[in-house]
Amino acid sequence: MDERLAELAVRARRLRSGPGEVARALDEGRIIKSFAFRGATHYLSAEDGGAYLALRASGRQWEIPSWQEYYDLKPADWPAFRETIREALADGPLTVADLGAAVTRKAAYRHLRPVFDQGADTLIKPLTWQGDMSFGPPRDGRHTFQRLDDNPHWAGIWDLDEAGPHAITSYFRAYGPATEEHIHYWLGAGLSAGRKRLRSWLTAHGSRRPADGVDHRRRDRLHPHRRPRRPVGDAAHERRATAARSRSVGHRPGHQGPACRPTGTPHTGHAQGEPRDRGRHCEWHMDRHGEPPHSDMVRREGNPPRKALDTEAARLARILDRPLKRIVNIA
Repeated sequence: MDERLAELAVRARRLRSGPGEVARALDEGRIIKSFAFRGATHYLSAEDGGAYLALRASGRQWEIPSWQEYYDLKPADWPAFRETIREALADGPLTVADLGAAVTRKAAYRHLRPVFDQGADTLIKPLTWQGDMSFGPPRDGRHTFQRLDDNPHWAGIWDLDEAGPHAITSYFRAYGPATEEHIHYWLGAGLSAGRKRLRSWLTAHGSRRPADGVDHRRRDRLHPHRRPRRPVGDAAHERRATAARSRSVGHRPGHQGPACRPTGTPHTGHAQGEPRDRGRHCEWHMDRHGEPPHSDMVRREGNPPRKALDTEAARLARILDRPLKRIVNIA
């Protein structure tokens, strides 16, 4: 993760922000860094991040036959393996190599030494999904991992039957109205939550809060990567603030919302979003090497909101602390 672009991604979503606030929140434990959506690295709130990790862990990938065969760990072996991991981290954060050295001292896990020597990228993900550990402060340019239960802000892994409704309600509050397929895309494909579970939670949600319910009539009404045009819930005031708010900034940003799709080459940051008036779609492009940003407008009706684009470009310039020139290309 490029931490500079991760902070830009977070700050681009906030009306008021300051430099270094993401790093401070991470140091204080108010946010955690973990593997989450689609196996990528994400920042999560320590307060409700456990809800999304519960959904991610519900697929129990470590129990599939290929995992059991490759790692020689049966489902019944995982409780003791997790306890060994937590014991190894009891004195503070460790790099993957140091964690592997500590764990493989036990005869039961000696066969995993080559796995840790190669980075153990896949093996350690379920340990973060189940709340045993999260990313710690980097050490000499290498990742470290630390126990999560040492974080006073950490609320723990949620009960699955509470986590699912919470995640769905949060989605609708921020991005609704939406179709059922959007939920399946974000929480199903993104977190492996399971279509059957999601459908049951959606049914219960619809009976409780019809105003935020699922739009089954037009399944193509909203693209999963685009922000809805009509605000609902607590996020309405922020959506009215700008008609051209960028949605995703940088290559593989550290904060990803349901309306975002990070794209771009390692040398090009890409930001995309939808202006909140009359259904136009815009994408922000910003070169890492200092080229001015430009916005590509896909015009469905009306003229591009140039004033709003100027406002947003000025806001991004303040965040980046350098002048930016806004260029509009009409498609």
